[in-house]
Amino acid sequence: MDDALLADGTYDVLVVGAEPADDAVALDLTVVAGEAKGEVVTVRATGMVGDPVSLLGLPATLTVVDGAPTVRLEP
Repeated sequence: MDDALLADGTYDVLVVGAEPADDAVALDLTVVAGEAKGEVVTVRATGMVGDPVSLLGLPATLTVVDGAPTVRLEP
């Protein structure tokens, strides 16, 4: 993710892409509300199990603190 793309904050996002990337999964996330609506960012998620394709379409919360993103997938 380009650290300058999104300001620190919390964003409602939707998983629009997911691919294996070495020991992680590259998640393409689109922001669905607020001033950044429509922005697409890619983050690397570690510790995920299962088929990345099963993540497509899931809602999530992206939190950016000091330019570092974290993602929480909704059940």
